[in-house]
Amino acid sequence: MRLAQLIDETGCKHMTLQTGVFVLQDNDTLIAMQPEQFSAEVDFQKMLSKFPSLLVGDQINPENPRRFLLIKEELTIGHEGDPARWSLDHLFLDQDGVPTLVEVKRQSDSRLRREVVGQMLDYAANFQSFWNADKIISALELMCSIKNIEYIDILNEFIGPEITNDKFWSSVDTNIRSGKIRLLFISDHIPSELRRIVEFLNEQMTPAEVLALELRQFVGQGLRTIVPVIFGQTQEAASRKEPGRGERWTEERLIAAFDSKFTASEASVAKAIITWMKSSGFPLEFGTGRTNGSVYPLLKPKGVAINPAYLSTEGKVWLQLKSLQGKPVFGGLDERRELLRHFAQVEGSGLTEASADGWPAISLDRIAADPRGTDKVLSALQWIVDRVKEAV
Repeated sequence: MRLAQLIDETGCKHMTLQTGVFVLQDNDTLIAMQPEQFSAEVDFQKMLSKFPSLLVGDQINPENPRRFLLIKEELTIGHEGDPARWSLDHLFLDQDGVPTLVEVKRQSDSRLRREVVGQMLDYAANFQSFWNADKIISALELMCSIKNIEYIDILNEFIGPEITNDKFWSSVDTNIRSGKIRLLFISDHIPSELRRIVEFLNEQMTPAEVLALELRQFVGQGLRTIVPVIFGQTQEAASRKEPGRGERWTEERLIAAFDSKFTASEASVAKAIITWMKSSGFPLEFGTGRTNGSVYPLLKPKGVAINPAYLSTEGKVWLQLKSLQGKPVFGGLDERRELLRHFAQVEGSGLTEASADGWPAISLDRIAADPRGTDKVLSALQWIVDRVKEAV
């Protein structure tokens, strides 16, 4: 008897399972994850507020990954005599003080195609005249007060020690006045029509950036996976928005920069780190910043690129711990805390476990001041590489 006939006669139903993501557990169990819509738009929004790393700053700018600080949910934007004409889902700032306006629509919302583009352009046009750095500071202070966290601690952790608060907020004002903002449409499905509109706007709107982020949800056997993909990046758009990007740095340029900007002992630390990276067995990735250069070993455990630590001509070793969330090897909080503890062995590092979900850095002068500082940093970097090799 044919299988189809047997199924029909026994009253069984034909069932087709739609899959798109598989999870391999313990190398012998394959779990098929089924796509599932978010139950409500508010759940979608809460998730973004709690996990800004879902904005995938490394996809927005692979050479200089964006980091995001949530300023406010349900941000009111006024127009003429109406101070609360519109309500934006989220306002974020990136580390360069670029305002990022986020509007969330689920696939089931018919406005995703019909209204959302015009709505976002209204937000952008009026945000520039209604908001400034002082108002954004007030909004951030209020949010911190509601969440019972210290405003100054959150801000300092986000911008780092190399830039003053005044300089950061001055950059925010400058970006708003010049129209350097980022518009980000977010949905669990970005239709092809919206993709084309976003690409067109991104090519035409300079210095503003227009992107769409698709966050697809997959579930199965108690697991939940979020897969983010950025749309809107085209070669034409990138070429128009690259005033901050220069030629790719080289080892020679990096060493010359360290020699000219830092003391001999600090430059010696940087050179030792570069030498170690060259011997790590992994290819090196050099940055393209016009002002500061960077380098890090290209690590891809299980095919996923990660960048736990990189050396910058700012005079720091940056630890991109927040970007590691949900990724292989260091995706768990305990693993990131252990990574942090290795670097915190440097005397006076200033690193604490509270930074395990942040973007902390350790400066070359702190490393140089510790008689064994260089060895401790190289040992920490070697520990990272060893963990990655074990995961391959």
